[in-house]
Amino acid sequence: MQTALAPAFKGTPAGEAAEAILRKCVHCGFCTATCPTYQLLGDELDGPRGRIYLMKQVLEGAAATRSTQLHLDRCLTCRSCETTCPSGVDYGNLLDIGRRVVDERVVRPLAERLLRKALTAGLTSPLFGAALRLGRLVRPLLPAALRNKVPERPAAAGRWPAHTHPRKVLLLAGCVQPAMMPNVNAATARVLDAAGIETVVAAGAGCCGALRTHLGDPEGGRADMRRNVDAWWPLLAGSTGQPPIEAIVMNASGCGVMVKDYGHALADDPAYAARAARIAALTRDLGELLPGLVPLLKPLLDAAAMRRLAFHAPCSLQHGQRLRGGIEAQLRLLGFEVAVAAAEGHLCCGSAGAYSVLQPQVAYALRDRKLAQLEPLAAEVIASANVGCIGHLQSGTATPVRHWVEVLDAALAGSG
Repeated sequence: MQTALAPAFKGTPAGEAAEAILRKCVHCGFCTATCPTYQLLGDELDGPRGRIYLMKQVLEGAAATRSTQLHLDRCLTCRSCETTCPSGVDYGNLLDIGRRVVDERVVRPLAERLLRKALTAGLTSPLFGAALRLGRLVRPLLPAALRNKVPERPAAAGRWPAHTHPRKVLLLAGCVQPAMMPNVNAATARVLDAAGIETVVAAGAGCCGALRTHLGDPEGGRADMRRNVDAWWPLLAGSTGQPPIEAIVMNASGCGVMVKDYGHALADDPAYAARAARIAALTRDLGELLPGLVPLLKPLLDAAAMRRLAFHAPCSLQHGQRLRGGIEAQLRLLGFEVAVAAAEGHLCCGSAGAYSVLQPQVAYALRDRKLAQLEPLAAEVIASANVGCIGHLQSGTATPVRHWVEVLDAALAGSG
C-alpha cells in the first residue's frame, strides 16, 4: 500500500514504523474473513482493512474524527487478522500507533476518560482485592453489566508448595488474577512442584503493562515493563547465589503476549533494551512447558478425577503467541478427553482485557456466539488459558469455566 506521510509524521519513529507496516498491505481483504467485529457488525470500517485505511488517511494528513476513534476502539486487538494475512502485516503494532495518534487529536468525552482512568488505576492497584471483596458483598444490588464483572467468590487458592528444587522458574502473579482467581497461580505452583520444578514469584513485579498500553497510556505501560524488568533481573543475573531461572512463566496468555514483546517495546530505551530482550526470550506460556511435564505427571494422575473438557484457545495464545493446538494435544496425552469447537475456534470470545467493559454490546454478543459453539460439546468443564476469557465466558454459562492448569491440578490432587 503506497503511503505518503504528512510532514508531522515524516522522519518520526512512529511514522516510519507505521509506513513500513502499511507498505506490506496489499488490500486483499483476507483479514475480514477472520475478524470478529467485521463478522458481527458487517461494516468495512470495523474490519482490519477498513481500519488500516482510516489510520493511513490520518497519517497522510486527513483530520482524525470521533468516528475514526470509535472504529479503532471497536477493534479487540485479537490479532486474528495477523495469522490470516498472507503479507505479514504487523497490524497490532500499527493499531497501537494509530490509536495513539488519533487520541492525541480527538478528545474523548469526559465519562469515557474517567472510565479509562478508573480501569488503569483500579485494576492495577494493590487495593483491587479489597475493592473486589466489597463488590461481592453488594453484588446482588449492582446493575447486570457491572455484576458480570464481579464474579462469585472464587475457589480458594489452597497450599503453595514448600519444597525447593534445583529447577526453578519465575511466575508473573499478575494484577487482577491473584484477587479474581487466586487458585490459578497456586495450582500452577503445585503442578510444577509435582514435576520437580520450583515456582518463584519476584517481589515488586506487577501488571505486565498490557492494560495501560492498550488503554492509551503507552508511557505508563512501559513504566510497568521497566518495573518488572527491575524485579526479575537480579534473579536472572544469578546474583542471589541460587540455581539459574530456566524460564519466566506466564499462566495468563494475555500477559504472555505482552512480556514476549518487551524487547520491541523497550528497544529504544538504552538502559533497558538488552535486559528486556533477554526477558522476552526467556518468557514461556505455561502450555509451552507441557511437553516436558507430560511424562512426569501422567503416572501421578487419578483417572477418576479426569474430566471431559471443551477447550477455548484465547486469542492471545493462538494469534498473539502463535501457539495453536499444543495445550489441547498435551492434555489428551495426559488422558483428558478434550473437545474443541469445529467452527469459529479462531474468533475472539469478546473479553479482550478491558474491552468487555468499554464495548459491552459487542463483547457480550461475541461471548454468546462463542458459548453457542462450546456448549453443544457437552463438556463437564470449559477450559481456557487466560483470566479475562475465563471470567467473561463464565458470566454467560452455568458450565464451570476453569484454567486448564486448575483441572490438571485437581486430577493430581485426586491421586493423593
